[in-house]
Amino acid sequence: MKLPLTLALTLVSITLFSQTKYSNEFMNIGVDAAALGMSNAVAATTNDVNAGYWNPAGLVNVEDNQLALMHSSYFANIANYDYAAFAMPLDDRSSIGFSLIRFAVDDILDTTQLIDDQGNVNYDRISLFSTADYGFTFSYARKLPIQGLNYGINAKVIRRIIGDFANSWGFGFDAGIQFENDNNWKFGLMARDITTTFNSWSYDEEAFARVQGAVEGQNQELPESSEITIPKLQIGISKSYLFHYDYSLKAALDLNVRFEQNNDIFSTSFASVNPALGFEFGYIDMIYLRTGVGNFQNELQIDNSESLSFQPSFGLGFKYKGIYVDYAFTDIGDQSAALYSNVFSLKLDFSAFR
Repeated sequence: MKLPLTLALTLVSITLFSQTKYSNEFMNIGVDAAALGMSNAVAATTNDVNAGYWNPAGLVNVEDNQLALMHSSYFANIANYDYAAFAMPLDDRSSIGFSLIRFAVDDILDTTQLIDDQGNVNYDRISLFSTADYGFTFSYARKLPIQGLNYGINAKVIRRIIGDFANSWGFGFDAGIQFENDNNWKFGLMARDITTTFNSWSYDEEAFARVQGAVEGQNQELPESSEITIPKLQIGISKSYLFHYDYSLKAALDLNVRFEQNNDIFSTSFASVNPALGFEFGYIDMIYLRTGVGNFQNELQIDNSESLSFQPSFGLGFKYKGIYVDYAFTDIGDQSAALYSNVFSLKLDFSAFR
């Protein structure tokens, strides 16, 4: 029996047959509107509850309990991306943090049973399902005996669910270091999936049998039951300036390294490097203006020529006592193939309320 090509079937096929090197890509989107406004160039400077994502070494700068929340939407609000994190100091030399990321498309119409075995259309056979990706992270950070040098580690649990069709569990680790000298220079290194992150899938074979062969050349066999996410590096350097006591400027450069050949601006068979540059202008430590550019890609055009695309970003921030409200707009002017998004985030520092 030939079934109609539905959104449900398409989503299942794309997700289950994804290549290993692009596994768990939802964990690379980024968190915190302040960081996204600087094009994610924060590996050296992140120093709050959000450091659990960007570089866990920065958690040692958390002096009291902190809470962070973020929401953004993609694909004309079809997909929702949510993030929550909490961090607290253990003592004057170490801190811990917890975070949760959810990227999901909810209420998808499952029309795989719309047509019965006799070819009759029955709308009562339509049901709803969701496809959701979850990332749970536990972070630990500690100051080293060398002045200005810190380290941090992440333990990650990945949970991915595609309705009743398939689900997976994954596990992995990250590690990061930060160093700051006496001249306001900061350096950071974040190594993601250092042991590779392993995902193990299980499938509903009865549900698969219902769609097997529905589209010629697709879904003929069950996909592989395991995925491996290869390691990535984020190397950062930053310098901060203070003008007339009221004005500040932070400039940051990050190099994002993947151990594969792709369309990044610098790419070899061993590794590819994608730079990101970010700036933050501050006034009286209350109002912030941010901008950045990153995601440089050599895109192949229809005439087989290549053109360079990039992803600019813009952000605003406001701080009042222990309340931080930030906004970011990514991909200004649609200069890259990446989808733009309006991102809002909130951070609460409990020290201001004691």
